[in-house]
Amino acid sequence: MTPSEQPRLLLRKAAQDLAVLDKLIDDAAIDDETLGYHAQQAAEKLIKALLAHGGHDYPRSHNIGLLLDLLESHGIPLPVRFEDVQALTPFGTVYRYDDLPLEDTPERHSWPPLLHALYAFVEEAIAMGAGSGP
Repeated sequence: MTPSEQPRLLLRKAAQDLAVLDKLIDDAAIDDETLGYHAQQAAEKLIKALLAHGGHDYPRSHNIGLLLDLLESHGIPLPVRFEDVQALTPFGTVYRYDDLPLEDTPERHSWPPLLHALYAFVEEAIAMGAGSGP
């Protein structure tokens, strides 16, 4: 895979996580931890797609805050309306392996609109060439 193909691959993979989230969001039998994992994964892949599009390496990390800081350090800050994606980090780490109470996390029905908006933002940035590398 060439570096120019990586952002599109990450977009496709994020779309897969979004499809799971959309399909199961109203299913009461599916717990918040499982849905949150797919929400976190979608956000992580979208941020990594922006980094890859800019020609920047990124760590193998599920820490969305770290990835957002990396974006900003490369002059690619996300608009403020996407700041809530950072709250999804524990779903890719803590909640996957521990049975802890879900505290201070956004309500699950807020995740799809936020992530679809982020998807559209990243897709447009890639299509327009914004933040592309040298």
